[in-house]
Amino acid sequence: MILRGERQADFAYQAVYRYIISLIGEVSTDARVKLPSLRQLATRLSVSISTIQYAYSLLEKEGRVYSVAKSGYYAWPIPTQPPTWTGGDLLDRVYAAARRPGVVVLSGDEPTLLASLDGPLLKLERELVRQYPRHLQPWSQPCGVWELRDALAARYTSSPTRCWHADDVYIGADLRGVLDLLTEVLGLRGTTVIVESPCDWLILRVLQDAGVRVIELPWLADGNLDLGTLDHLLHVEAVHLVLLSSTISLPSGLGMSAGDRLDVARLLDQYGCWVLENDTFGELNFKLPHTPLRDLVNPERLMVFSTFEKILGSEAPYGYLLSRRMSRELQRQFLLRSFRLSSIRQRAIARLYQSGRMDQHLRTLRQQLRQQAEQMVERLELHLAGQLTYRMPLAGATFWLGSTRPVDMRQVFQRLLAQHVVVAPGELFSLSGLHQQHLRLSHTFHGQPNLDDTLVTLSEALRQAQIG
Repeated sequence: MILRGERQADFAYQAVYRYIISLIGEVSTDARVKLPSLRQLATRLSVSISTIQYAYSLLEKEGRVYSVAKSGYYAWPIPTQPPTWTGGDLLDRVYAAARRPGVVVLSGDEPTLLASLDGPLLKLERELVRQYPRHLQPWSQPCGVWELRDALAARYTSSPTRCWHADDVYIGADLRGVLDLLTEVLGLRGTTVIVESPCDWLILRVLQDAGVRVIELPWLADGNLDLGTLDHLLHVEAVHLVLLSSTISLPSGLGMSAGDRLDVARLLDQYGCWVLENDTFGELNFKLPHTPLRDLVNPERLMVFSTFEKILGSEAPYGYLLSRRMSRELQRQFLLRSFRLSSIRQRAIARLYQSGRMDQHLRTLRQQLRQQAEQMVERLELHLAGQLTYRMPLAGATFWLGSTRPVDMRQVFQRLLAQHVVVAPGELFSLSGLHQQHLRLSHTFHGQPNLDDTLVTLSEALRQAQIG
């Protein structure tokens, strides 16, 4: 198989990625299956080993393959029959189900399925490789390349008093790695942290694994946070940190009013606790956002985290952190982690910011996300009216749906799985059993021809899973 003549619009790693996917699709066994080595595939497909390695790394991140030291890459086992779990870790079940061939995956949150910058990013990489040959690249930049750190600092600066510098920015291999590191730097083990709820399952798992006591602050039915409860918790609990979104909270798709945002900032300043701002979806508001939380709270007790993945795609999985404080400990932890990041790819992302290409891309992406959400509203009204409640999301790529009647949402999940459909039950977004009557549904279906049939299947699953 020679890849060089395939679809001119593709880059080599994309063709390699598709080829490996086809190999995985041929696997239909409960036993693990070893995949060809880097060298074998490089020879077979007439591409470089680095291209093979990059394709494998994307597949590993997606959970399709895993690596074994000194052994190679393996495809995760895919049972020949649909799974019939009745217990166990629900998140593991969702991930495993999403890997099955022929499944309609409506559990994800991938805005860049609608628009990505793969082409421009990789074109910039090729140009930069000529400018920065390998022997001229620095040996190690543990906190990220200066160009990208400077571009992010400039983007987050909003005034002379709300300003950031390149030295305040830290870039890691992915968001999970950055959050794991942050729990060490802040010494969160055994402390109490307040998070808005529902909350992304990655964040919840990181806090849970770090031995953090998590108090969940649910969004109210009217689309606001309960500020009275927040005030009470800050008064009676030894809260070390409060984790809130910058503008829009996902998966709920809600955002605080300007007045509530000011009240929250006042409370946080009054009690002097650390603020960790989740800016993962800060760039994906459908309309002009309110002032972000970071521009209202004490900047000396503030940290901000985000990732490029939600705006660029899987080719830019890096997570990043902004902090004015604890620079020595942050630098030490990043050095100890030894994140292996492509300096060329980081410089290419920096160029996207500097050239204005990122802003142009975001305008297009936001518009497409909003249009897709509006189309999903029409479909929900057509197929699920009266069965689910929801609000039009203010950002992102998902809907937060609540059942109007009591249902066993795990049974809904299982019935849909039997029909080769995967959704994300609401309980995944809580550690304390909240959101049992909710589910997250992706709206980036990208012209999925059977979406209407899928929603009819969801409607029937909800009816069959009613309690009482």
